[in-house]
Amino acid sequence: MFSKGQIIFGVLFFIVFAIIIGFMYRKDLKLHKQFYKGSIWMLIAFITFILCISAIKFLFN
Repeated sequence: MFSKGQIIFGVLFFIVFAIIIGFMYRKDLKLHKQFYKGSIWMLIAFITFILCISAIKFLFN
């Protein structure tokens, strides 16, 4: 389906992209701690909401 060159390009692109994202995250870590304090609770609420919707769907199916 994909040529050998496309697969190599995809793998190299993924590796370089992951390295750049990791580097930028470490660079901005102080800002994340300052401005996004308490955002973990929003993530937990969102995941709980999705789980509740899934449970209701499963129960009424």
